[in-house]
Amino acid sequence: MKRVAVLVSGGGTNLQALLESERRGENPNGKIELVVASKPGVYALERAANFGVESAVVSRRDYADSAAFDAALLDTLQKHSIDVVVLAGFLSVLGEKVIAAYRNKIINVHPSLIPSFCGPGFYGLRVHEAALARGVKLTGATVHLVNEECDGGPILLQKAVAVEPGDTPETLQKRVMVEAEWQLLPKALAMVCSDEV
Repeated sequence: MKRVAVLVSGGGTNLQALLESERRGENPNGKIELVVASKPGVYALERAANFGVESAVVSRRDYADSAAFDAALLDTLQKHSIDVVVLAGFLSVLGEKVIAAYRNKIINVHPSLIPSFCGPGFYGLRVHEAALARGVKLTGATVHLVNEECDGGPILLQKAVAVEPGDTPETLQKRVMVEAEWQLLPKALAMVCSDEV
């Protein structure tokens, strides 16, 4: 049984999808043992508590530099014997030491069809604003393995979502979450926990 940590920075809607999927028995080879938030007080910590999952806060601003932050994050993961890491809206960039320690065991969900609208600066509503500004008719979500290149790791799963007339960044974000992110992320986690990737 793989021990999973989910890293979050906000409300934790993707975390909720993962926890509900696990409760339904859809990840028989993994269990979420830890939720790590990038700042205190985020709602994702409440979601973790509601499911009886231990949580921790490792905030970038509490450390002098990114190397110290990486060391603290890695220490937290290793103290909990974590095998697999999920980035679920985690807005801090992972450093080389963390990536090396969990090579091919870190997955991220990105709210577009990579290689479109990805890379540095593309997160949250910015992705959907860019998609609407470009006039695309299809967007979606991608789950990929994390490597040293921002949004550049091997793609595990993708799902397309239609852009509707009159969409705002907010309505498009919600549709992409419901129709793609919340479905793909639990499936990809189960794949990694089953050593299918």
